[in-house]
Amino acid sequence: MKEDGAEKVRRAAAHPDRPGEVCRAEPGVWRVAVDVRRCEGKGDCVVVCPYQVFEVGPIDEQVYASLPLLVRLKLRLHGKKTAHLPRADACQACGLCVVACPEGAVSLVGP
Repeated sequence: MKEDGAEKVRRAAAHPDRPGEVCRAEPGVWRVAVDVRRCEGKGDCVVVCPYQVFEVGPIDEQVYASLPLLVRLKLRLHGKKTAHLPRADACQACGLCVVACPEGAVSLVGP
């Protein structure tokens, strides 16, 4: 059974590895990062992020060409899509994206 967006948010919010409400920071203090070698473009990060930090779209061709062969094959299987960060500066480090990503491709980098 496919999980809807509200259920993904509830599951991510209850995850024991989530930093929690006390970790919310001013926008721009923490930096969110996506490992394109792991991201499969499923979009769970887009669904759970309350700050609209993410979008899923085609991977940049130069980035794609620079990746190892096995990673390129995996990306091709997933439509050559990956998560992008058009509003990375809006991140408040709530951690929902980190625990929602099934591939572990999203991380928060702190000060």
